[in-house]
Amino acid sequence: MQWSQLLSSQRFKISQSGEIVPTTTPSTIEGLDALRTDFHIDHDRVVFSGSFRRLGRKTQVHPFAKHDMTHNRLTHSVEVASVGRSIGNRVGLMLQSLGYLPEQYTPSDIGSIVQVACLAHDMGNPPFGHTGEDALRDWFRQPQNQVYLQYLNQDEKNDIQTYEGNAHSLRIVATLEMYQERGGMRLTAASIGSLLKYPWTSSHLVARERGKFNIYRTELPFIRNVAEALGLPEISENCWVRHPLSYLMEAADDICYALLDLEDAVEIGMLDALEVERVLSPMVAVSDTWVAPSTRQRCAMLRGLAIGRAIENVATTFMSHHAELLSGEFKGKDLIDLTEKNVRETLHNAKELAAHQVFLHKSKVITEIASFPCIASILSLLVPAACAYTTTGNCNHYQKLALSLMSDNPIHQNDSTYTAYMKILDFVGGMTDNAAAKMAREVSGISME
Repeated sequence: MQWSQLLSSQRFKISQSGEIVPTTTPSTIEGLDALRTDFHIDHDRVVFSGSFRRLGRKTQVHPFAKHDMTHNRLTHSVEVASVGRSIGNRVGLMLQSLGYLPEQYTPSDIGSIVQVACLAHDMGNPPFGHTGEDALRDWFRQPQNQVYLQYLNQDEKNDIQTYEGNAHSLRIVATLEMYQERGGMRLTAASIGSLLKYPWTSSHLVARERGKFNIYRTELPFIRNVAEALGLPEISENCWVRHPLSYLMEAADDICYALLDLEDAVEIGMLDALEVERVLSPMVAVSDTWVAPSTRQRCAMLRGLAIGRAIENVATTFMSHHAELLSGEFKGKDLIDLTEKNVRETLHNAKELAAHQVFLHKSKVITEIASFPCIASILSLLVPAACAYTTTGNCNHYQKLALSLMSDNPIHQNDSTYTAYMKILDFVGGMTDNAAAKMAREVSGISME
C-alpha cells in the first residue's frame, strides 16, 4: 500500500442504473476553496447529518442518564474525534519529516481524515448502545422467529441476525444519508477506509471468530470500489487489509472509552475520585501539593494529562510499526496493545474498573434488561408485516398500519424480504433511546388513556 493511494479523495455515487461510478465535488456546489479541503467537506457532511444529531439521545454507558454531565454518543463521538485529530496531526508531522507524506497533502490532512472516521464511527449504534445490538440480534435468533428467515439465503441471514453498529455506521455514510441509495454521503475513499475497523462481511470466517464485521451485503459492491481506489489488498474473498489510519481511529475510541467512562461514574456517584486517581497514577504525575478546587476539576486534570500521554504514545507506536501497517502485515491486536507498559496497563485497568463497578451497577442493569422487550415489541410488530407484504403481497389492516410507521424509508412490494428487513433494522437502529421506549409503550397500548 502507498500513501498516495491511501489518502485518495475520490468519491463514488450510484447511478440510476445501479452502477457505481467516480464523482467529484464541484466548487460551484460546495463552495470549495483553498481553505476547505475534501476532508473538511467530509467532516461537514457527517456533522450536519440527522444520524449524527440523533447520537445526542443515544446511550454511551448510562441509558436515560439524568445527570447533565454524563456522556451520550454525541459527546463521546466529538471527544473521540478531538483525540483522533490530535493523533493524526502528530502522525502526519512524523510522516512528513520522514518523507512518507506525498507533497500534495499536509499533516493536518491526516488529522482531518482520522477526525471524520471518529465522528462517524458510532452513528450506527442502535438505541441502548451495545445492549441494543444484543437485543436486535436476539430477536432474530429466537426459535419462534426463524419462520421469518426462511426466505433468505445464508449470507442474508448472517446480516439480519447480527446487527452490527460498525456495519451500520458504514451503511449510513454509504447508503442512507444525503443521497439515499445513490452513494449516501459520498465521502472520500480515505475517510471511508479509515472508518473500516473490520473490513469483512458477516459471512467471512473472521467475522464468526471475532463476532465483528463492517460490511453488509448491501454495501459490498460500494466497498469493492473504495478498496480498489485506496489500493487495499483483498486477503480473501470479501475481506481486505485494514487502512492504516483505521488503527488511529480505533485507538482514539479506546482512549476515550477507557478514561471518560470513569469520569462519568464519579459524576453520578458510582465511583470515588480516589479510585480513579489510583488507576491513572502510573500514567500521569500530579504533584501532591496540587489541590483541585473540586473533585470534578481534579478528575478533569487527571483525564487531560492521561489523554495527552496516550496521544503521544499511540502516535509513536504507529510510526514504530509503520512498515508493517503499510504492508498489511501488522500482527498486533491494536496500537494500544503495543504502547508503553504504563500506558497500556493503565487503560486496561481503567476498563476493568468500569466493567466491575460501573457496567454491573443495578441501575444500569435494570434498564438494559428492559431494552430487550422494548426492542422485541417493535420488531414483533414490523417483521411479520414486512414478511407478509414481500412474500405474498397481502397485508391485513393491522400490518398495513404497522408498515406505515416507516414512512421515511418505506418498504415497497417489489423489495426483497432481505431488503425489507434491512430497512427495519435501519428504522429501529436509527431510533434514539427515548423514541424506542416511547414507541414500545405506545404500540403495546399501555400508555393509552
